[in-house]
Amino acid sequence: MSIETTTHLNFDGNAREALDFYASVFGGEVTAATYGQMGALDDPAWADRVVFGQVATDAGFRVMAFDVWPGQPYDQGSNAFYVFVHGDDAAEIERYWAVLSEGAEIRQPLAPSAWAPLAGQLRDRFGVVWQLDVAAPTE
Repeated sequence: MSIETTTHLNFDGNAREALDFYASVFGGEVTAATYGQMGALDDPAWADRVVFGQVATDAGFRVMAFDVWPGQPYDQGSNAFYVFVHGDDAAEIERYWAVLSEGAEIRQPLAPSAWAPLAGQLRDRFGVVWQLDVAAPTE
């Protein structure tokens, strides 16, 4: 069993620029996929916005980022980040989800997604946004 948390920063159209900047500061590689690449929406205006992005270094630095979903409110002071919990055990992630979701606003139900066997997002009863997912199998 393995689990880790990563700071996940939210942007409104400039996630790629921010990731490139963080890579220039900390080193490492930028990995990014756009809404268009993931087939996540039909609006061409969103095709080049980042739906998944990260900078990771060999030294262990890691930060993730994306451009908030179309129609999702964005306020840098109140929707600038969330806690990303990534694990390899679906039952464990489902247990965390069950407890965190009590009294929560479900923003994306925990379900299969284009990038993971299970992924979901919620704002807990304290106002903290959590993204949980299960690692995709590697071959």
